[in-house]
Amino acid sequence: MTTTTRQKSNSTNLLEEALNQPPIGETANFAWNATPLGIAAIYKGISPSKPPYEQAIKEGEELSMDLSREEREFHLTQKGLALIFYS
Repeated sequence: MTTTTRQKSNSTNLLEEALNQPPIGETANFAWNATPLGIAAIYKGISPSKPPYEQAIKEGEELSMDLSREEREFHLTQKGLALIFYS
């Protein structure tokens, strides 16, 4: 149990640090960052009740990213709702 908590904490710390870097791109609803966990889509608005993965996939295409086959998860960060896409 303690190990899981540490790993989650390390992942969160890595993510938060990466989100302090300039974004690799921006679309209508997201700021995009490359992170050690994967591509992060930071939602610009108020966090919706359901993570807007489909909207992020659609907008990612505008930046030439095909995220449709990637695994996905979300994190609530200091910057807001972060959707993470990874292989």
